[in-house]
Parts: sequence; C-alpha cells; structure tokens
Amino acid sequence: MGALSRQVFFRELGSGCLLPTVQQGPPSFVKHLSTVAGGFYTLYLFFELHMIWVVLLSLLCYLILFLCRHSSSRGPFLSITILIYLLLGELHMMDTTTWHKMRGSQMVVAMKAVSLAFDLDKGTVEKVPSPLEFMGYIYFVGTLIFGPWISFNSYMDALESQKLSLSWFIKTFSSCVKSQLCLLVSNCVAPYLFPYFIPVLGNKLLRNKKRKMRWLQAYENTLSFHFSNYFVSFLGETTTTLAGAGFTEEKDNLKDITIAKPLNVELPRSMVDVVTSWNLPMSRWLNSYVFSKALKYGSFTAIILTYTASALLHGLSFHIGAGLLTLGFITYVEHVFRKRLSVLLNACVLSKRCPSDCKHRHKKEMWVYLINGAFSLLALLHLTYLGSVFGSSTDDMDSDEEGVASHTIQKWTQLSWTSHWLTFALWVFYRLTL
Repeated sequence: MGALSRQVFFRELGSGCLLPTVQQGPPSFVKHLSTVAGGFYTLYLFFELHMIWVVLLSLLCYLILFLCRHSSSRGPFLSITILIYLLLGELHMMDTTTWHKMRGSQMVVAMKAVSLAFDLDKGTVEKVPSPLEFMGYIYFVGTLIFGPWISFNSYMDALESQKLSLSWFIKTFSSCVKSQLCLLVSNCVAPYLFPYFIPVLGNKLLRNKKRKMRWLQAYENTLSFHFSNYFVSFLGETTTTLAGAGFTEEKDNLKDITIAKPLNVELPRSMVDVVTSWNLPMSRWLNSYVFSKALKYGSFTAIILTYTASALLHGLSFHIGAGLLTLGFITYVEHVFRKRLSVLLNACVLSKRCPSDCKHRHKKEMWVYLINGAFSLLALLHLTYLGSVFGSSTDDMDSDEEGVASHTIQKWTQLSWTSHWLTFALWVFYRLTL
C-alpha cells in the first residue's frame, strides 16, 4: 500500500502540479515575444533583408490602429491605408519580381490587420492590443508564410498551453503527407497527363484535332495549378497545427483546421462551391469583412467588390485580376440563374446543396440530377478555361505585365472565349425568365 501510495503521489504531482506549472509558467509577454522572434526568423529565412517591407507594413498598421483607437471606423480607414501601401510597393518601392515573392506574407499581414480593425469596431475584440500582442498576432509563425488567416482571438487561444493528443499528431502528419502528394501531382503527374498517362487520348487519336488538344492542354495546366494550391494549403494546415492554432476544448482538444477541399473543386457542384472550397479561411475573411459590408449596395456590387478586393490582395497581375473578375461574373450569373430555375421548377438545383428539410417538391428525380450534373460539367469547363492562364510560363513573365496580359488574352482566344460567351448566354436566359 505504501509503494502504491507513493506511485499515486508522484503521478498526481506530475500531472496535477508540475505539468500545469510548466505550461502556465511563462508570462504572456514572453509568449508574445517568442512568437515575434520566431516570425522574424522565418521571414529572414524566406526573404532575407527584403523582409523589411513586411515589417514596415505591420508597423504602419499598428500606428493607424493606435492613432484611431477612439474611432469607430478603424476598419475602413486601415483598409484604405493598406491598399495605398500595397499599390505603392507594387508600382514604385521595389522591383515587381521581388515584391511578388513576398505577396503571400503581405496578404496574410493585411488580412490579419484589417480583420482586427473591424473586430475592434464591432466589439468582438474589446480593446486595441498592446504592441507586443499585435506583433505576436501578425508574426505568428504558423501562418506567416503559408497562411491561413486566423482571427486575433484564435491567436490568443493558441497561446494557451494545451496538452498534446493523438488527434493533434494525426492531423499534422496527415496534412504533411497530403501536401507532398499534391506537390508530386502538380510537378510530376499533371503536366504529363495527356498523352502519356492516358494513352487512349494519345497523339494518334488527337492528331490534327487542334481545338481538342488546346482544351486538354488547358486542363493539364489547370490541374497542375490546382494541386500547387492544394500543396500550399495542406502545408499551411501543417504549420498552423504545429504552432498550436486550432486548439479548443471540443473534439479532443483539437479543432480540425481545413484550408482547402480539393474534391469540391475537382468534382464541383457549382462555381460558387469552388470559390468557397478553394481557400476556406480566405473565403470566410472576404465574406465577413468585404461582402457583408458591401451587401447594402446590392448583391452584384458586393460580389464585384469582393473579387476586386481579392485581386488587389493577390497583387497587380493582369492574369490574376482578369481571372478573379471573370470568376465574379460567372459565380453571380450562375447563382441568380439557378436560384430562378429552382423557383420555376420547384427543384433542388441551387448552387449550394439544399438542406434535407428544404421546401422544394422535386429533390431526387433523375432530371434534377441531370440538371445539377450539367452545371457540374459547366463548372469544370469554366475551371479549365480560367486555369489555362496560370502556370510556370506565367510566373516567368511575372515582371512583364504586358507579356502576362498578352499571354492571358492569347490563351482565352485559343479557347474561343468560351466561358465569357457561355456566361453571357446564361445571363440572357436568366433575364428572359424574369
């Protein structure tokens, strides 16, 4: 009994006293300081001395928040300030190629600062954080390079010590493996999809069929571009989880961090589903801090402003801006047309899947599946069309905007501007049904 009591004593001492003391021991300023130090080191590893431009943006953001600490319009004012900074950086402060290398980190910093400003305006965050808290949030090492955006409250939760669990390890390992598989597909599978991996569509069958070859080549290019995005997304999941973000008291102390849903993109129900599943945190950010704020001007205006904001965050690249604005028109027309169609047919043919208790009369009839299937095929065509302008050749022309613009126009011309014409035709049908 004595030996057993000593075992119980030491076990309780470790789990009930020593471990909590170690976890809660460091003061909060030490945690913030270590986060800032880790972020600075990571920035230097990736950008060396060019990291100063990211640092300047973060300092400017905090200066604006501090000067406007008594205002109720911090969100709009900071958004305008960041936009001016990004435009000046893109056009005047340094060469385009170097600036674009830092585009991802600049985007994450901008999104974090803007979300914090709007959250302060509406009271979700009670007071302006201290400089150390703000910089810890901005330079949170798990999200600084690969993303995703997380809210200030999520960052503060990440600083709270949580015990590791099996689900934490599985999530980290799974995301890491998925990222490497996506990189493999992007670099070694997708570029050679036709005709090597699918011999039935080889050179003999497709010889002299230039239009079909152009679409297949566009699909190869699109697939490679998609999986490069999934690679970054899963890598972001890995680093974010490793850094401690996403912990909660629910689900075995681990909230599942999901950035992208590849199946929803490659086998889409609609283009609306695609833009949501492409980057879930960014979609939530755009919806919360751009779309919902602009909705008072009308749904079409809100959608265009949302895609414009996304294009500006991604940088002044013609192919990105043209692709995102085209995507905005496509998603708007598809949404309103399918909404109208669901009313006329009283069927579940909306862009988003209907809930199980929806009031539509027709849900599982064959013709309902056929209509949704047709829109899925149309979404695949749009994805191929839009993705045709992205790729390594475009990256090589990154500093030559005239070359990028002519490349984009040439690619879409080769595909007969199909998505633009189909979207226009769908809009005409929509207007005729009103």
